[in-house]
Parts: sequence; structure tokens; C-alpha cells
Amino acid sequence: MNRQAAVAGYFYQGSYSALRDQVERFLVPRARKIKALGIVSPHAGLVYSGSVAGAVYSSVELPGTFILIGPNHTGLGAPVSLMAKGEWETPLGTVRIDEGLAAAILSRSRLAREDTLAHLKEHSLEVQLPFIQYLKKEFMIVPIQMMDTRLETCLALGNAIAEAIQDQGRAASDERRVLIVASSDMSHYISAEAAKKKDHKAIKRILDLDAQGLYYTVRDEDITMCGYGPAVAMLTACKALGAKKAELIKYTNSGEVSGDYDQVVGYAGIVIS
Repeated sequence: MNRQAAVAGYFYQGSYSALRDQVERFLVPRARKIKALGIVSPHAGLVYSGSVAGAVYSSVELPGTFILIGPNHTGLGAPVSLMAKGEWETPLGTVRIDEGLAAAILSRSRLAREDTLAHLKEHSLEVQLPFIQYLKKEFMIVPIQMMDTRLETCLALGNAIAEAIQDQGRAASDERRVLIVASSDMSHYISAEAAKKKDHKAIKRILDLDAQGLYYTVRDEDITMCGYGPAVAMLTACKALGAKKAELIKYTNSGEVSGDYDQVVGYAGIVIS
């Protein structure tokens, strides 16, 4: 099936030319390119989080396939929902699903289910696409939405993703390389000062490549990081694929745009390699 853009004109500009102009303003043209295994990228309206997403996508070598893992905000669909066939549309064009890799992940995961319902109205993955589409002409995706974010689920999904990538010989192939994108905002609706303090506790765990530590830090410190599950899954996969380091590319909050520093959402862009 073709998934139509659900948040064009709301989270980002709704026409081809306006969206290209919007994305271009957030990119960093001369950024150093990292051969990454995974990234953390935010998913708010581009006016708020676009500078972070633009910075992180500008900082990585872009492969032919992106595994996009995001939190399920709508409550629809399977607990771990993988859309295995079809295309996604945005004002910048159509993106095909990598059906071979999608099937490989499904066959190795006891929890992921082939499902489209979870994806139809969800924004967390859709808002990643304009950045990739601007920067790379041809690519494919494997979209995964997580409603079940128990630790064992995150670890199992991450390991299934790593096994699928390895078994297809894509871990060492430049032509068929994969980037795993964890879509997440950070703290929600607290002061900028409090958000920075909380968020950097979670960020430190990511920089340490500590998937379980991230999970427990978010839980124990009451950090309202909506995509911690996708981030734990991504880190688990990247570690299994040989990740050695992580780098914080940019951190900011919505107050830098709105002027309201009493109720902010935090945004972090992180590269794992």
C-alpha cells in the first residue's frame, strides 16, 4: 500500500518547494561526515526540532536503507509494528520499503508484527523523511513503530535487527549499508534548566553505548523521553554490529524558538559509529 503523508502542512511545509526550502535552512553544508551505524533524531514540528535533525543528518554518510524506529503516539496497531511492504509519500516524493530487509527482521523477531495501522497517522517516522529525501535521491526504509517499550522487547528487537543486517551481509557492505534511526524527543513540558539536567543524564547513557543504562535512567529519573524504547533498540543493534563510540551533535529545546523557557521540549541529535 501507499502511505500518504499524515502531517504535511502541520509538522512541516506541505508543498514541494516550501518543504525543500524549509529543510535546506536546517542543514549544515560543510559538516564532517561520519560512517554511522545509528542516530538519534527528534520528531517535533520542524520549526522547533529541525535544526537538530538537520545537524545530525548532515553529519552522517547516508546509506541505501534506513531502519526507522519510532514511538507509537496514536495507540493504534500492533505493539511492535513493522510495515513490510509498499511506499511512503511526502511532498518531496515517494520512498519504497526495503521488503527484503523487512522480511528478514520479521523472521528473526518473535514480537514484531507486520502491520500498517500503527503507521497511518503517526508522525515520528514521517518527519525524518524530508531530511533524507533532500540529501539522498534514492533510498529505502524499514519503518517500525513501538508501543511496547518493555526492556526485554527493546533488547529483542535490537538483536533481531542486528541479526537481519548481519545475515544479509549488509554490515560490511558500503553499497548495501544500513543506518538505524531512533526517533525521539527528550524531556517534555518542564523548564529549560530542568530539561537540560534530566536530558543529559539520558544522553550520557547513549554516549556510553549503555542501552540498559538508558532504559533504567529514563525510568528512575522520570525523564519524559518519548522514544527511549526505539533508542534502546537502536543502541542494542549498533552494539551488536560493532559500535565503538557515540557523539552528541546538537542539543536544544523548543524555548529557543518559542521564547517560553518554562515549558519546553528537549531535542538531541546523536551519532553512533
